Amino acid sequence: MILETRNIFINQEPSEKEDIIRRIGEIFSSQGYTNEYYTQAMLDKEKVFNTYIGNAVAIPHGIEDAKRHIKKTGLVLMTVPEGQDWGAPEKVKVIIGIAAVGDEHLNVLQKIAMTFSDKAGVDHLLTLNEQEISDLFEGEE
Repeated sequence: MILETRNIFINQEPSEKEDIIRRIGEIFSSQGYTNEYYTQAMLDKEKVFNTYIGNAVAIPHGIEDAKRHIKKTGLVLMTVPEGQDWGAPEKVKVIIGIAAVGDEHLNVLQKIAMTFSDKAGVDHLLTLNEQEISDLFEGEE
């Protein structure tokens, strides 16, 4: 399962972008997806390339060299219905932290692109509970 319900945090309050990325990194590390260095790799990536992808979605992940810090593929998803400042043209409402082994990130990115290809996908996700979101990412909805 790529997105476990324990890694879904709905209706979060806006915070500092770096704090959100650190929280995602701590979740990845504490659950064995990555080692502790991956958090810094995600912060480094964000400094050189904003991970906002449009339609109120951001996908923080590590720089290419960070793959050595990833032990297994997984996602952490947070929703911020009020909107989170991400240094982008619009506030972000869905944040998906990505840790992917090898080329597995391609499948992950494809699923994200399909799910959030328009604002309706984002708006729909904001109405779902944790299990429904997990099912959506596993292709069960």
